[in-house]
Amino acid sequence: MAFLRSISRPDPDRLVLGEGVKLRSPQFSDFDEWASLRDVSREFLVPWEPTWGVDDLTKASFRRRIRRYQREMREDNAYPFFVFREDDGALVGGCTLSNVHRGVQQDCTLGYWAGAPFAGKGYITRAVRALIPYVFEELRLHRLQASCLLENERSKAVLRRCGFREEGFARGLFRINGVWRDHVQFAILRDDPRL
Repeated sequence: MAFLRSISRPDPDRLVLGEGVKLRSPQFSDFDEWASLRDVSREFLVPWEPTWGVDDLTKASFRRRIRRYQREMREDNAYPFFVFREDDGALVGGCTLSNVHRGVQQDCTLGYWAGAPFAGKGYITRAVRALIPYVFEELRLHRLQASCLLENERSKAVLRRCGFREEGFARGLFRINGVWRDHVQFAILRDDPRL
């Protein structure tokens, strides 16, 4: 008879604190602020993201998104976070840890976005720095990887400032705004020095 060992799962409602930013799981009550920020940022975000659905900014779509997030966290597959400015609580963007692998790989993938009014102000860099210890200490993974479009110099700079190392080039890795696009791949390991 085999005995199953219970696996301790991270707390999905945990608040992750960074320098001047707070990260927490998205909630239904975030809809108005999220939809407003995404709407004013649409032109800025579209070149870097998958195609937006026609109902992407509706309450029904957001409700489905939150349910999916909750399921993914329960199943230890992904951990989404909204990023808030610490001083006034304004939503500035989001980060997602997805494709969590336990077993042999012990890794996950980082994705992030900043609303247009907050881009280039360091909030996402600070959020990524705050998530690195969360990945290695709370999720107990070995590797955190991220990819960005070849021409996305801002995103490359965020990753480099946070200690990620460039690992190579991936052809047609993600479908961005309806087109399969090449990406540069980055990663940071548990034992890499922290910047």
